[in-house]
Order: sequence, then structure tokens, then C-alpha cells
Amino acid sequence: MFRIPKRLLAATTAVVVTLPLTLMSTANAAEPHVDNPYAGAAQYVNPTWAASVEGAATRASDPALAAKMRAVKTQPTAVWMDRISAIAGNAAGNGLRFHLDNALTQKQSGTPLVVNLVIYDLPGRDCYALASNGELPATAAGLARYKTEYIDPIAAMLAEPKYQGLRIAATIEPDSLPNLITNISHPECQVAAPFYREGVKYALDKLHAIPNVYNYIDAAHSGWLGWDSNAAPAAKLFAEVARTTQAGLASVDGFVTNTANTTPLAEPYLPNSSLVLNGTPIRSSTYYEWNFDFDELDWTAHLHSLLVAEGFPASTGMLVDTSRNGWGGAARPTATSTSTNVNTYVDESRVDRRNHRGAWCNPLGAGIGERPQSTPAAPAASHLDAFVWIKPPGESDGASTDIANDEGKRFDRMCDPTFVSPKLGNRLTGASPGAPLSGHWFESQFVELVRNAFPVINGGGNPPTDTIAPSVPAALQAGAITNTSVALTWTPSTDNVGVTGYDIYRGTTLAGSSSTASFTATGLTASTAYSFTVRAKDAAGNVSAASAAVSATTTGTSNPPGGCKVTYSANSWNTGFTASIKLTNTSTTPLTNWRLTFAFANGQTVQQGWNAVWSQAGSTVTATGNAGSWNETLAPGATLDMGFNGAHTGTNNAPTAFSVSGQPCTLG
Repeated sequence: MFRIPKRLLAATTAVVVTLPLTLMSTANAAEPHVDNPYAGAAQYVNPTWAASVEGAATRASDPALAAKMRAVKTQPTAVWMDRISAIAGNAAGNGLRFHLDNALTQKQSGTPLVVNLVIYDLPGRDCYALASNGELPATAAGLARYKTEYIDPIAAMLAEPKYQGLRIAATIEPDSLPNLITNISHPECQVAAPFYREGVKYALDKLHAIPNVYNYIDAAHSGWLGWDSNAAPAAKLFAEVARTTQAGLASVDGFVTNTANTTPLAEPYLPNSSLVLNGTPIRSSTYYEWNFDFDELDWTAHLHSLLVAEGFPASTGMLVDTSRNGWGGAARPTATSTSTNVNTYVDESRVDRRNHRGAWCNPLGAGIGERPQSTPAAPAASHLDAFVWIKPPGESDGASTDIANDEGKRFDRMCDPTFVSPKLGNRLTGASPGAPLSGHWFESQFVELVRNAFPVINGGGNPPTDTIAPSVPAALQAGAITNTSVALTWTPSTDNVGVTGYDIYRGTTLAGSSSTASFTATGLTASTAYSFTVRAKDAAGNVSAASAAVSATTTGTSNPPGGCKVTYSANSWNTGFTASIKLTNTSTTPLTNWRLTFAFANGQTVQQGWNAVWSQAGSTVTATGNAGSWNETLAPGATLDMGFNGAHTGTNNAPTAFSVSGQPCTLG
């Protein structure tokens, strides 16, 4: 089984469910079906999982580690219906009614509650893996049992009037439809394909008919379907299956990615997958294999655009499973690599520490990721409804050795830490040793996930205080920010955590960073109105949500970034050309957060660039350094070589004027 984004991802406080002391009435008023069921809602805390976490905390010899465990045991996790007996309950856990009744006790008056439920028992389940094979064969008889003994009882229970006040978010059949995109040549997947299509259709029909149920189809992850050759066919397949249902595309509320996987939400030190290093695209590295989607924020944005093109409404929401994709700990990089070798550059910069993106089974070094939260601050293009924990941290992906069982699960060598896998480029799997069957509690892995969590977990409190509140820091209130040409006034608010640094932004451009309450924002023009926001940071690197925008008008003289010189040359052919630009800082001060602009006179367009972030609006072209990267600041006397491939219609005159952050540059 198989980018923070192009801007910093704002962290927010975790969603916390408070358990009431008294049982609520089982009479719940029905509510209309809403666009985003997570908005303004809490999520269900599985008491069975919480008990496992408490047990681990009790057995932990390190008090600090135990406190961290207890800090996350009230986080919401999904309930998996992975076989028919799971509906009533079996030796592996309590049944569906137990969880629905407990959800009623957790639901607070006036606050919706979402129960995350995983539908996972298709005939021929996981046709390309063995560790999570299911109980039902890929036959007509298996499909009949899936409908009458599995989906029908679940739907009937969810439709009971006493549960109509709960919001049920159903993750529909992880890994099933994605397997039909990439693994259809595998004989078992060929046999299972019609049963996957019909089974998913049936589940969508039965569950969509219940107004308080929300269907989210599993959509794999960036390291599985991110390539264009996989992504477009996947979106088409999702649409094809949805159109076979009674309600058509309306039977699907959204899609969930990264289910039970560890692909990072963002790659903060690789924010631009189009970057070219010494003439070589970084996406061509051995690790990314020409895939543009480095992380789940990339994949959700990519997939959403394709889904809309296939007819799904723009309101279609996305979920990301962040339960195990934090990748913190001592192995986490803290800066972008300075290497000029593409593979080394990527390997030293990526937070995903697996030796291959296809290493899916109990990967060593993984950590808990972002806490579950609704409508998280993230790029709008990702259309996120929520971060969720579909895979409960501490539950195994598969046994590391062959274990006899009656659950239909087989030994998959991808879970064997001693196996050199051809699927991983003849590398070891990187799986954890001593793992039990999939879905069973794996305590040593849970310990590792807690230790490697990112954002880090602070123990001893409820709610956890490992993220920064989305407010303007107190140290930056009421005129605390000063500048020779700008004075800002801030709306007072409360900062409830220790803050070690601040970033000030003009739009999405970083205008300055400081550990004090004073900033110098360069590249400003006199008598010009600007809008600024501030983000706070803590010692662990967590970043707050942006403050409210504050408008300010510059006074006095401009605050230019210093002198600059530009040399431009182009090599043209037919309707294409390659442009090379040398930008030199001729001043005596660093050129920070620079923005180079120029205009084309003949309708030329930029196609792909390197060593800068390139954009074009009409005839105006803009290049900036990568935020937080090696080219963000140009030292006095330093020269940056950058360029792009472009297109023209026969005339390709060179630009005649260049400026950096509004200040003219001389032509070299």
C-alpha cells in the first residue's frame, strides 16, 4: 500500500471530548444533513482504546512517558467493523451498539458528536496484501453475506431513532477501490474487482439513506495514487461507482486519505515539488519517483480538483488520517538540506523517515501526528473537513511473523522486518518486530508513536497543551511591533502558552521573524497600505493560527531591500525557450524575502522554473525564494542562478525592466 505545505500549516488546539457525569436522555432530535459534519462538533472517544492506553501508561516505568500517554487517551479514534462478528462484539472488542450507546453519553447538549466508523469487510478484502485479508471470499456467496449479514445489520442499527442525534462518519472500505487502479493486474484483484464495485455501491446506498450518516470513500494516499497516471483514473473510478448508486454522486459526502498509513501531512523542508536542483527536478529523486504529491496536503488538493472535474460538487470534503504521520523525534530534520545531490537533498530534508514510501506495515520511527480537529487551518485547495484518527495509534498493521488465526488474516512479508522487498527497491521493509495480527494492540509501537509525536505531546494535562492557541501573542499587543516606516496596532488577546518566536506575514510572504516583539519588514513602499498577520511559535516548533489581519500605511521614506543587478539571457527554439537569470545583491545588507518581478511584452508564458518559486499573472512574472529554504536570503555580493522553461508564439523579446520588492534593479 501504498508538501508543512507551500506555506506553514497552522496548528490549533486539539478537539477534546468531555465525558458527562450523568447519562443523557436517549431521545435525540434529528438534524438536517450538513455539508461538513465535523464543523462545530466533538468526536467520539472510544473507551476500549482509551483503556488500552491507560493500561500502557500504568505499565510505563517513565512517569513523563506515562503522562504523555494519558494526555492522548481522550483523543477520538474510529471504531472498525472488520468482520461480521464485530457488529455484535467479539473477543477482540465491544460491538457497534456498545459504541453508539457510549456516544450518547458523551454527547453534550448543543454540541454535535461525530462517531467515526470504518466499514471494512468486502469480499476478497485487501486483494494485494495479506496481513488484512478478510473473512468473505470474492464470490457471489461472499457478496450476498456482505449485504445481508454485514451491511444490512449495520444500517439497521444506525437507523434506529435513538441514534438519529449522532453524526456517523463512515469510512468506506479502505484500500479497496485504490487497488483496482494500481493492482488490477494481480489475479486476486481481478477476481475481486466486480465485488468491490458492487459492495461499495451497496454500502453507499444503504448508509446514504440514513440522514445522519456521512459517507467518506477511502482514497489511499499521496505515495500510492499521487502520480497523474494513477490520480486521474482513481477520480474517474470513484465517480463511476458513485453514479451507480440510487443517489448518484450525492451518495458521497467526501473522501478520506492516509487511512492507516504514515504519509506526512506536510513536508515543511520540501515545500515545492517543482524545485529543480542543478538542473534536476527533486521529484525525480529515488524517494519520490517523479510524483508531484509529496504529502497529504498536496494529495487532497490534487484529488479534489480531479473529483470536481469528474462532476463531484466543490463542497466535497476531505479527511486526513493523522494518527501516525507526525514523524517527530530525534531523526526529524530541522532544516532543508544544503546538498547539491538530488537524492541526498531529498533524503536529508524529508520528515518521512521510511526508506521507501511503499513501506506501510508498522514502520519504525513513526509518531503520532496532528490531533483530531474540525475544519483545520490548511490550504483552501485541500478542502479539509477534519483531521481524524481512523487508525487508532497502537493497533498493529499486521503480524511480523506467521500467526494462526480465525480472522482470515495471512502473513505478509511486508510486515517482516527481516525481509528485503522487491516492491521497495530491494530494501528492508523497515517494519517493527514483535507485531501481533492487524488490529490487535501493539504496545511497543504505541510507546514509539508517543515518543515520536509531532506536534510533541505534553503530559499531565487535559486538554493537552502541545499546540499554540490561535490568537495574537500577548507580547505583540498594542503597538509592540515597530518599524521605521510602519506602525501596527494589535487587538488585545490572550496567549496561553510559552512563545519563543514570531513570524510576521504580508499576504503569504514572510516579512520578518523575531524572538522579541520587534520586527523590521523590508521591501515596503512609502505611503502604501499593507496588511499583516502574525504567527507565534513554541519551542517544539508548533505554529499558531494567524492573527486577524491588521492594516497599516507606511509613512516617511521607503524601506528598500538594497541594490540589485539582474542578468537575463534566453535560448529559443520553435515555440519554446529556456531563460536564465542571475540575481546579484549589490547592497551591503542581506536581501531577505526577496521578490523579483518583470513583464513580458510578447505574451510569453512561464512553464516550469527552478531555484525559485515562479508565478505569472497576465504579463507579469514573479519569482521568490522558498520560505525557510536556502534561497530565501541573498547575502551581500551573492548571486543566485535561477531560470525557467517558457513558451512563446514567435516573438520572444527579453524583459527590459526588473525590480526586487518594488525597487528597480540594474541590468547586467
